[in-house]
Amino acid sequence: MSEIVKSKATAVRQLLSSDAIQTQISKALPAICKPERFMRIAVTAITKNPKLAECSQESLMGCLLDLAQLGIEADGRRAHLIPYKDTCTLIIDYKGLVELVKRGGEVVMIHADKVCKNDDFKVDMGEIKKHEIDYSRPRGEAYAYYAYAKMKDGSLQTEVMTREEVEKIKNASRGKTQAPWTQHFDEMGKKTVFRRLSKWLPMLPEVAQKVDEVEKMEFDFEMPKKEAPQSVESDIL
Repeated sequence: MSEIVKSKATAVRQLLSSDAIQTQISKALPAICKPERFMRIAVTAITKNPKLAECSQESLMGCLLDLAQLGIEADGRRAHLIPYKDTCTLIIDYKGLVELVKRGGEVVMIHADKVCKNDDFKVDMGEIKKHEIDYSRPRGEAYAYYAYAKMKDGSLQTEVMTREEVEKIKNASRGKTQAPWTQHFDEMGKKTVFRRLSKWLPMLPEVAQKVDEVEKMEFDFEMPKKEAPQSVESDIL
C-alpha cells in the first residue's frame, strides 16, 4: 500500500471517528442497531478494501448514512461498499433484502435458489411445481434463479429469471467487474430475482423508498419490472 493510500485511509478512519459523523450515524440508525458496532464494521470494510479510501468522502458518507437509515451493516453479507472510480456505491445483498422485507411483518417465509442443468425443475403459469436436486451427482451449470415468498394468508408470490436475464442486470451494474458479482455470482443471481419479486411484496414505506434510491445508484437503469404475479394458494412448504 502506497503512502498516499495509507494517508487517505487514515483520513477516512479519522473522519468516521469524529463526533460529527458519529452523531449523524447514531441519529439515523434504528434501535435494532448499535452505533459502535455499525462504525466498527464500516471501518473494517474500508480496511479490507483500501480503494474505498480513495472514493470521495461525500459518496462514502452517503452510503454509510443510507445503510444507517436501513439498519443494515456493511458486513459483506447483507451489504457491500463498492468503489466505482472515485465514487462509493452501495449494493444491498440478498440477505439484506430478505431482512428488510421481513421487517414489514406480512411475509412469513422467503426462499431463493439457483436451478442447475441436472435439477428437475418445473414451472406452470408462474407457479413453481417442482425443484428436485440429486446430490449424488454433479448438478451442472446454473441456468435460472427463482425466489418465492409465503404471506401470512398462505398465498405465494413467485419470480423466475434465466441466467441470461441476470447477466443483463449484472452488465448494467456499476460493480460488475468487482465482488460480489465476480466472486459470488449465484448469490447475486438470487438477490437479483428476489429484488424483482420484492417490488410486489409489502415493505415499510420508508424502507422501500430508500431501497429504490440505493438501487438507482447501483444500476445504470431502473430494474426491469413485469406485470404483477398472481398469488398462488398453497399449503406446501
